[in-house]
Amino acid sequence: MATPDVLPHAVPAQEAYRALDVARGQVEPALRTALDTLPEDMRHIARYQFGWIDEHGHPSDASGGKALRPALVLLAAEAVGGTAEEALPAAVAVELVHNFSLLHDDVIDTDATRRHRPTAWTVFGASAAILAGDALLSLASGVLADSGHSAALPGMRLLNTTVQELIQGQVTDLAFEQRSDVDVAECQRMAEAKTAALLATSCELGALFAGAGPQRTEHLRRFGHDLGLAFQHVDDLLGIWGDPDVTGKSAYSDLHARKKTLPVVFALNSGSPAGQRLADHYHHPPASEADLTDTADLVDTAGGRAWSHAQTDQLLTHALRQLEEAGLIARTRELTALAHLVTQRDH
Repeated sequence: MATPDVLPHAVPAQEAYRALDVARGQVEPALRTALDTLPEDMRHIARYQFGWIDEHGHPSDASGGKALRPALVLLAAEAVGGTAEEALPAAVAVELVHNFSLLHDDVIDTDATRRHRPTAWTVFGASAAILAGDALLSLASGVLADSGHSAALPGMRLLNTTVQELIQGQVTDLAFEQRSDVDVAECQRMAEAKTAALLATSCELGALFAGAGPQRTEHLRRFGHDLGLAFQHVDDLLGIWGDPDVTGKSAYSDLHARKKTLPVVFALNSGSPAGQRLADHYHHPPASEADLTDTADLVDTAGGRAWSHAQTDQLLTHALRQLEEAGLIARTRELTALAHLVTQRDH
């Protein structure tokens, strides 16, 4: 049965930002407490990663990210009749896991900037950044274990399974760089593992910690999955056409690394003249900024940009349908607002 406040059209973006701000305010104190338990060197890098300090340890007001995943945990818990407080350990855990993956991904991709400042590995070294990521992953399990919640053990199992999916998604993504025969279906499966899995788990953990029944939990999991895959489509579009001043990442970063992202793989498999020329480009390292611009134009001409936009719209529709069918008690408006923000964001 449809819920009255699930909106078929866009909700004002301010509502989504308000939901993220509320979640950040709820999660950050518990996150700081958790990080205080880390050894000093790892604590320093982790605090830098979250934007709380600069490289010298001085207080900083840099961005620590959107807090989307912990917001989904807390909203999902409230949506099924629970409280944000009881789901707080799960929200902290998913944010720790997310930043574990970012620390490692930045090293793997040799990305120099994130959130408008140097990535942790460029400041502290690749080895130290990897170890800090490991520390955050270990801490996530500890936060759940120490919560004393009845859902802590199943929550740990779920989160550990999700981490394995994230790792497999990253391994597959790396393997794609060495292949010229990646098809759209396997690229979508990679994106599901690398990105959609953690958003799905965030929603599922919120429902789990609130004691929701299996049907509502499954609808929320599917909502998170569809939202996560839409998130990756938008991320891939921004990785090509995003404004570096807004995204905080280098221009054409994905094309420079010859990443097989969703719009690129669609374009490569389009069978069009532009797709064939794109394949020729992808066989060679980019020679110049003009080469990268030409490559982006070929992805567009071959239909990759339009296809990813259409997929994003379709996934948003599917995600909102899951909210309608879940029969939620509250927070449908905030979840709807977040879904629209994810699919319309510019960073």
